[in-house]
Amino acid sequence: MKPRVVEGDLLDQDVEVIVNAWNRNIIPWWLLLPQGVSGAIKRKAGIEPFKEVGKHGPIPLGGAVFTSAGKLPFKGIIHVAGINIWWRANDVSIRSATQNALRIARELGILSLAFPIIGAGSGGFDEQAALDIMLDAMTRIESSVQTTVVRFRKRSR
Repeated sequence: MKPRVVEGDLLDQDVEVIVNAWNRNIIPWWLLLPQGVSGAIKRKAGIEPFKEVGKHGPIPLGGAVFTSAGKLPFKGIIHVAGINIWWRANDVSIRSATQNALRIARELGILSLAFPIIGAGSGGFDEQAALDIMLDAMTRIESSVQTTVVRFRKRSR
């Protein structure tokens, strides 16, 4: 199924599950100050999904884990480790995180999934390049999961 690219807010998407561009879980979740997508998720979902992801221990770079959605109206959140210990993304971490999130969605029977652009925020990767890597990774996986990639809508001042 061909992925859609939309502009907007990840938390406003009409999907079953969302993807959180997270870190490798080396630093305990309660010591981190989530920013960007993770910060928005924490503000609206509460801390329960972050406690759950912390129980998984360190996530390999490019890896993914599933948790509940806390107070959010989704069936769950797939947290992907798209950035390394130095808070930087690369083409391998973006591609692997995308593929592993889709693998988990397929294994769990999820029908629809929304991604932020992995690595383009805190990861310092060029947004268009990250999007291109994600779209390429999505087309290389056989999946019936309806996928949406959300470009963050920049608010005008």
